Amino acid sequence: MNTVTVIGSINVDNILHIQALPKPGETIAMSGYSTAGGGKGANQAIAAARSGAKTAFIGAVGNDANGEYMKTQLLENGINVQAVKTTSEAATGQAYILLQSSGQNSIIIDHGANAQVTVADVDAVAAAIQSSTFLVTEFETPLPADEEAFQIARAAGVKTILNPAPAVAQIPESLLRLTDIIVPNETESQAITGISVDDEPSLKASAEYYHKLGVETVIITLGDRGAYVASGNISELVPAYKVQAVDTTAAGDTFIGALAAELRPDGSNLLAAVQYASRAASLTVQKLGAFPSIPLRKSVLLAQKE
Repeated sequence: MNTVTVIGSINVDNILHIQALPKPGETIAMSGYSTAGGGKGANQAIAAARSGAKTAFIGAVGNDANGEYMKTQLLENGINVQAVKTTSEAATGQAYILLQSSGQNSIIIDHGANAQVTVADVDAVAAAIQSSTFLVTEFETPLPADEEAFQIARAAGVKTILNPAPAVAQIPESLLRLTDIIVPNETESQAITGISVDDEPSLKASAEYYHKLGVETVIITLGDRGAYVASGNISELVPAYKVQAVDTTAAGDTFIGALAAELRPDGSNLLAAVQYASRAASLTVQKLGAFPSIPLRKSVLLAQKE
């Protein structure tokens, strides 16, 4: 069993169900409204835990009802929340999701307490990082805290997984040099490398960009086209599972959490782990909401047999 520590965001998702995005100046009606637990970091932790990993979380919530709700959600999934601090300086993070009938979404985030995660918070829980198999982070918490966590992990021989999302134009090379596995989607990868990934040569060129900075394993997710994997002598496109998407929220996060739970530290089952993560993500998009849609390991294994 892998031990996965996630440093990342915790949000309450407010989901507005609509037919299509409004045009500038247009007023439209919702067909429904719902809430669910979310946040990229929390989604990844839930996915890792539901795929069987012993999971811990580093983050922050506000001193409010949403914060208590989110900590309870994490605890109910068996996630260690001792390193989730409660702050009075900001409210618990929230996301406002415009969910179209096609299953595609647009997301507006109020980071709230997520922006209060500090280097000192990370240093205080260094032991949890050092005892992990994998450390995972994304870009919904402050970069200095993320980089400090990666430095602690690298010094302890813990494998690091970076999900560079939401997309940013510049990532400190110092963070990339501490990254063992990077998992951007095609948009995020283009923002980082300047290379549009639309064919095999451009995928290989993108992977080489990361390899030159010391990133051993590159996994570029391509939506319904699958995921491109480049590591050592592996350079392969793993096809996506074809399903009818209802809500794509948390699909990428599920992929990463499931990957961290399934992947061996030496990477010897890399392609099989990517296939497992792809199947987990394919199940996620068939249900509404973030937390409610993330599958258990037994559901993923059953789906792989079908």
